[in-house]
Amino acid sequence: MLFSTAYFPPVEYFAKIAEGFTLSKDKVEPSVIYIEACENYQKQSYRNRCHYYAGDGVQRLSFPVVHENGTHTLPITKIKVDWSTPWLLQTKRAIATAYDSSACFEYYKDELFAILDSRPETLFELNTRLLEFFLAKTGIKAEIRFTDHYSPHDSEEYGEDLRELIHPKRENHILEELGLKKPYFQVFSGKYGFKSNLSIMDLLFNEGPDSISYLKKL
Repeated sequence: MLFSTAYFPPVEYFAKIAEGFTLSKDKVEPSVIYIEACENYQKQSYRNRCHYYAGDGVQRLSFPVVHENGTHTLPITKIKVDWSTPWLLQTKRAIATAYDSSACFEYYKDELFAILDSRPETLFELNTRLLEFFLAKTGIKAEIRFTDHYSPHDSEEYGEDLRELIHPKRENHILEELGLKKPYFQVFSGKYGFKSNLSIMDLLFNEGPDSISYLKKL
């Protein structure tokens, strides 16, 4: 499977990774995934934005990138995070305010915030470290590989191409097809109802170790 890099990726992103992960009493076989490392940066995508559940409903988090030398023509791996603005503090406060009363936030916040506080230089490094963190904490075994050249969307060189299917402005039926269009506990669901396909942090902070049971329908 081929994915674009993503910031605090949505549940459907992890559901697709989990689909290729074999988990049984006698065998654990990781999913093999490719992250697109040769595309150009695209704004208004999951590459630097995510959605989470706050006290006033679903909200968006994003981070700025450094615009230099034709940002939109640079390889995604060369895009630098703009640490000159106070977005990091605002992001940490927003996450803490939204999930402080969730069942498992306290167990994960220090390690997660340490990744953000380390201030990786590039968007790609930041997203990769977050991906590795959430894979480890949800219990999904995956071998992450990176593309070494750009592959057209109809080539199927890396298997199923999810680069543009998983996008905040485009509908898809991934969760329905995987049988995962179902609720789990959310802090504010009593006020606004269940909200599907938010960032994976929403599932992890609310379900903790049971996140894998949700994603694999165990």
